[in-house]
Amino acid sequence: MQKISAATATAVGLGAIIGAGIFVLSGTAIALAGPYALLAFALVGIVVFIVALELGELASIMPNAKGASYSYVYKAFGSEMGFMTGMMMYFSYASSISVIALGFGSYLANILGVQSAAYAIPFAMLLIAGISGINALGIRKAARTDLFLVLIKIAILLIFIGFAFALVMRSGGFSFVNFQASPVQLGIAQLFAASIAIIFAYSGFQNIATFTSRVEGGPRNAARAIIYAVLISIVLYVLVVIALMALAPASSFKIGGDPLAFALNSAHAPAWLLVLTDIGALLATASASLAMMLGSSRLLYQISSDGLLPRILRKYDAKRDVAVRGIAVSAVIGGAMLFAGNIYVIAAISNFGLLFSYLMRGFAVVHFRRQRVFAGFKVPFYPYLTMIAIIGIVAFMAGMPHEALVFGVVLLIAFLSVYYMLREVEDKKVIRVRLFK
Repeated sequence: MQKISAATATAVGLGAIIGAGIFVLSGTAIALAGPYALLAFALVGIVVFIVALELGELASIMPNAKGASYSYVYKAFGSEMGFMTGMMMYFSYASSISVIALGFGSYLANILGVQSAAYAIPFAMLLIAGISGINALGIRKAARTDLFLVLIKIAILLIFIGFAFALVMRSGGFSFVNFQASPVQLGIAQLFAASIAIIFAYSGFQNIATFTSRVEGGPRNAARAIIYAVLISIVLYVLVVIALMALAPASSFKIGGDPLAFALNSAHAPAWLLVLTDIGALLATASASLAMMLGSSRLLYQISSDGLLPRILRKYDAKRDVAVRGIAVSAVIGGAMLFAGNIYVIAAISNFGLLFSYLMRGFAVVHFRRQRVFAGFKVPFYPYLTMIAIIGIVAFMAGMPHEALVFGVVLLIAFLSVYYMLREVEDKKVIRVRLFK
């Protein structure tokens, strides 16, 4: 079995992160919280970095797991909590494909000079079909494609940041007016709303954990790739958000799919830079969708392999290392979610499942530490960092938009009901434990 280099693994993580976050949702975060979006990026960045450390430890314990957080929770707490975590995580993955694809559609419509609202969804559906085909070719080809796209889009982002800072220097420095919040952007609720959008933007790093065994150098290198992907993305996120507000006032941003194009138009940037940025956005969103499809299909396969989903989803091409049926199902769900609402609503819905999987991942780390299971990579300053992450995740969940919170809770109840209904149909033995003596 051919291995994937640590650099390529890092690129897959970056490919999933640098897409919807920078090119799509960075403007949404500013629209919601103004300049305090920078604080939101810092708060979320700290929590996500700790979560990445936890993922690195768990990946080193179970390098052959293809289901990332699901596999760790399944191993730690059994089928019931494993099923809940896996299905919530899968739904998050599948719906995130929609968010990123909508960003792709918006930028492509902008390049072609057509009305974005009318063409964003058809263009998004074309992207989903395209990335499904690439993923079907095999994980190694998909990862190499991601590496190529990541290098190009990082270069374009650096050009965008360089232009913004050069413009600021020519005009005598940063304009304080651009960094002022409007009245509707002030408050804790707005800060939490921006944080919810940003959490989604960081989500892709966990894709690396679905193919830990394929990374050269073993689990330790896979853990490093996860951490590098998060650190690089944090730096780029902060620089891009500063650049956006340097080009356009924070109060002028709206929830939409093409914030970089909006900022450049506001600053009357040269046409070549607008075209280059739009191309970068297309590559970024395509790359992120590619990585999300890869992670979601492998997750669905792993849940099915553990006997918690029908056998029909276990079709796997070992030669190409591809979960064939998983790709098809993810494409269908991703396409259907395009009609669930605007880009922020879909991202918020996706985030509930994401945060739930993060929370259970922290508990899994605690479980394996208590069991003294060997890990080649360990979270430093345990248990303090793990407790900080758990508290932060609970706070973010409490601050979610009402509709996303309700949808997430209903989804949890639905999956729990399905699990026990299937258990009853299969006439499985009821497990009883005494929690207290």
